[in-house]
Amino acid sequence: MTGAGHRSGAAASGRRLAGLLAATILLAACAPRVPLGQESYVFGTRVEVLVWGGDREKARQAIAAVLGEFDRLHRTYHAWQPSELTALNDALAAGRSLVVSEELAGFLREAQALSARGEGLFDPGIGRLVALWGFHGDEFKPVLPDPDALAALRQVRPGIRDLRLDGRRVSSSRAAVALDFGGYLKGVALDRAAATLKNAGFADALINIGGNVMALGSKGGTPWRVGIQHPRSPSPMATLELRDGEAIGTSGDYQRYFEVQGRRYCHLIDPRTGEPASGTQAVSVLIPPGPGAGTMSDVASKPLFVAGDGWPRLASAMGVGQVLRVAADGRVQATAAMAARLAFDPPDTKVEALP
Repeated sequence: MTGAGHRSGAAASGRRLAGLLAATILLAACAPRVPLGQESYVFGTRVEVLVWGGDREKARQAIAAVLGEFDRLHRTYHAWQPSELTALNDALAAGRSLVVSEELAGFLREAQALSARGEGLFDPGIGRLVALWGFHGDEFKPVLPDPDALAALRQVRPGIRDLRLDGRRVSSSRAAVALDFGGYLKGVALDRAAATLKNAGFADALINIGGNVMALGSKGGTPWRVGIQHPRSPSPMATLELRDGEAIGTSGDYQRYFEVQGRRYCHLIDPRTGEPASGTQAVSVLIPPGPGAGTMSDVASKPLFVAGDGWPRLASAMGVGQVLRVAADGRVQATAAMAARLAFDPPDTKVEALP
């Protein structure tokens, strides 16, 4: 009886084990796939690249190539650590011309054109103002700039428009011009990342550079979904499903800023006044698929932020049709095309819809 009982228990255990293995295999087969992702810290912010589907080792290699390019762009065009950009700034400050790389010459031409498109409210040539306000660094001290130095820059009003490009030779009659690609390079990096992943055979991915996001394809047939942070709360104020090739960028006063006597001074400088813009808390722009969508998503939010209540006219002039704005007084505004895409939290959020 004992032996028979033992054999019966072993058979039962075997059946239970087989059943458990079968259930495990079934669960594994039914479990949702997850994208392969990697994070890094570049451009002074957290970046993340997610890839869906395909060979995972090849995906790892493609992500590594993307992050490597991010690092190269960051180091090559850093605004205050030794780089090709600081070498150009040093030459301009000394009244000298400089022959730059073909890549940098191309960036300068594109940035000039984009600045003109934004009526000068996006201006990568105001690096001295950015530095004067203390935003060339990872920590921001609550100290206002020297009034005389600020007045001098206001009078000169240096800008990227003052650059002269003769092929790869760059010069300027204004020694106060200094380049800072902080509002431009993340967008360039988005476009570069998208091209790298597509060339590697990956059509489904999400690239996030500190809130500047581009979507490729979908997440296994489900749209990539992103949240738009409320400028005065750590939680999203709205969510959005991104379509293939779309890019979204946000400019806000809630990450890079300091306060003096209860007033907030953010890193987004108004070139007209030489002071941080104060009429807006945050602006998000959604750019449709197309060449340079990532670049435009980074650039377009800056002039619209600086424009304050005049942003609708400028958005129309720039051809940017999908915009969400939180004004300094907390009013939420959106173009009709953008409002139709957003799921607000709470759902009864009062939104002023504009054409």
